[in-house]
Formats: sequence, structure tokens, C-alpha cells
Amino acid sequence: MSKKIQAIRGMNDLLPGQSALWQYFEGQVRVLMQRYGYDEIRTPIVEQTALFARSIGEVTDIVEKEMYTFEDRNGDSLTLRPEGTASCVRAAMEHGLLHNQTQRLWYQGPMFRHERPQKGRYRQFHQVGVETFGLDGPDIDAEVILLSARLWQQLGLFEHVTLELNSLGSSAARAAYRELLVAYFERHHALLDEDSRRRLTSNPLRILDSKNPDMAEMLAGAPKLMDHLDDASREHFEQLTALLDAAGIDYVINPRLVRGLDYYGRTVFEWTTTALGSQGTVCAGGRYDGLVEQLGGKPTPAVGFALGIERLILLLETLALVPESARGELDLYLLPMDDAATRQALLLGERLRGELPGLRAQLHCGGGSFKSRIKKADRSGARLALLLGEDELAQGTATLKFLREEREQLSLPQAELNTTLAALLAGEDA
Repeated sequence: MSKKIQAIRGMNDLLPGQSALWQYFEGQVRVLMQRYGYDEIRTPIVEQTALFARSIGEVTDIVEKEMYTFEDRNGDSLTLRPEGTASCVRAAMEHGLLHNQTQRLWYQGPMFRHERPQKGRYRQFHQVGVETFGLDGPDIDAEVILLSARLWQQLGLFEHVTLELNSLGSSAARAAYRELLVAYFERHHALLDEDSRRRLTSNPLRILDSKNPDMAEMLAGAPKLMDHLDDASREHFEQLTALLDAAGIDYVINPRLVRGLDYYGRTVFEWTTTALGSQGTVCAGGRYDGLVEQLGGKPTPAVGFALGIERLILLLETLALVPESARGELDLYLLPMDDAATRQALLLGERLRGELPGLRAQLHCGGGSFKSRIKKADRSGARLALLLGEDELAQGTATLKFLREEREQLSLPQAELNTTLAALLAGEDA
């Protein structure tokens, strides 16, 4: 026998029982973006490898270890996108969206990284991202943070997440700070783990983000970037925190928050949670004013964030914050009690869907005994079954059977079904 073909490790199927929750989450995001005046952009999942090498940084873990890169038939090096910002910048530049304009954009879709799969983190994962261009003040930094905070409020997660803030300052301030940091780490070289020693020459700021407990005390004593900011960055950060204070958003200033990608500067932030066990990041972002110029465009201020959908879905399920409406369950199972009633049940279902646009109704198909039909109605998960048999056809009526409640079934004229169903689905007595 030939070997059974299975999904690639870390690239998972989204089954019907899960897709309703994803649709709920994506719907919440879409409405939120519309309310803030953000426009959706959709980019390809495959880009030229040079886009990510130039934007993310060739000495980052993503480029060195995690990208899915291959040569196409023309010999061009292509990569499955590992993150969305670089693609968004490339598209905005290519189509002239940044020429004397400001943009507020958002996207969602799959990203790809070849890392060890773990709960809530996979090799094909999905992100929602926000990117804004052409605005350099702390007001837009505050807006994207407030937008993310409102999403947590909509989802019931606000009490379960913490906002962490830092400033990376200007590139000149970071370069001076980097020298201080490298000198400090070299004095404590024996305490550095293998990863940190590798980063010492390539990306020393990333060492600050290490989760190695053996290095915690040493890292706590490292120079703080916040103490070495340039005046403009310090003022920007103070204005941002003042705006967040005015909006009533609590935050923690985390001097070790640096972000993993090379293109960040000034404001960086993360929303973290402890509800999934150890502290984990559910949303992260910041300012990347140099990226457009780095990719060949004119200097353009930019700020944004990305959040992982898998991690947030897991958080909603762990905290039992999935509303009933997000479970995708049927309202009504249309049940002809014999084959003679199938035609009328089909037509009745079409009429009810037209009159009640929110109605989720499924028609029984495939025949079978009356007993087997009732079992299928129960297994459908529907709240109600609409029974049509010989008597109902003769009298122009239908019988509503409550599948999830101990209530007497109702017999009523077919012409009154829409009114009765509307009342029942709204939680009113019929």
C-alpha cells in the first residue's frame, strides 16, 4: 500500500468545528478596522527573498534559520512571507500609496516560519496586522495602541492582558547605546549562553530579550536604553504615555523590550498575558520610520502591530470567552418525516432564509426511517427541528420541536413561521 499523505508538520487543517470561531474573530477585527477608518490590503504569500533579507535583517533568526526559501524555475530566490510588514511596505511603494499621502492599512492571512511547532505557534500561522504611513507624531502611536485595546475589550480579554512599552530611540542613540551594551556583556561573557554569544556581534539588543533564567540577574544590571535616549525620542515617548494616561490605558515600561526585527526604532510595545501559563505575547508592534527608505523609498514615518490569530483563539477558549453565537450552531433543522414532504421542506426552508436573513437552517437529505431522521436532527446541534409530515402537508401547518429544551412542541400555520422563529431566536416566548 502507498504511504498515506498527511499535512506537513506545523501546518494544520482548520476543521468545520473550529472555523466558526475563526469567522467570529475575523468579523470582530473587520468591524473594528472599519470603525477606525483603516483600509484592508491583501498581498501575495510569496515574495522575493531580498525583500525580507533587507527589511528584517540578514543576521536575525528569521532570515538565518526560519524562512521557507526556494528557487523557482527561472532561478529566482523566493520566500514564503514570514511576516506582513515588509510585504505591506513593498506593495504601498510599488503602487504609489506613499507619495505625499498618509495611509492606515490592515491585513490578515497566513505567514510561514520553519521553527519548532508548539501549542499556539505553528509553521504556518495567521496574523492580523496594522500598518500606518506618513504620520510621525505620538498621536498615531497612541491610536494603534488604543485600537488594539478596543479589540481586547470587544473580545472580553482586556482584564487578561498587560501593555508593555519601551522606546528604542533614534538610530544614532541606539548605536551609542550598543557600544555600552557590548562592553557590559563582554565583561560578563562567561554568563552568556550560546545564543547570546552569537548575537553579541550581530544583534546585541536581542540579548536583552533572553528568557534564560540563568542570565536574569546579569541582564537586570545591564545599561538601560531609556537612560540613553536622544531628546526627541524621549519627548515623543513622554507625549505617548501622557496620551495613554488620558485615555485610561494602564501600561508597564519594560526597558528590556526590544522587538526581534531590525527595522524598529522609537516606540515599541507588546500586549502580554499569563493566562496561557508562562507569560506570552499576543500582540506586538512599534515604530519603523526607516524601513521605507531602507527598501528604496523616500523617508516615511510608520508605525503598526501584528497579532497571532492562533494564540488569541487559544486564549479565548482557555478563558471560556467564546460566545454562543461564535459556535456556528444551527438554529433550525428542516425535517420532512417522509420522502413525500421533502419538496415542501426544501421550498419552506428557502422561504424562511429569505424572510429571516440571520437564520441558520439545514435541510435533512438522504431519506431514511423516521427514527434515523430524528437522530440526525439531534446530532445536528440545532436548537429546533421543523417537522413536516402527511398531516402538516394536508393542513398547511408545521411542527416546531425543541431539541435542547424541555418544552411542548408547537403546531402552527406555515405562514406564521417567520414571526414565531424570529421571536424564539431573539429569546422571546412564542
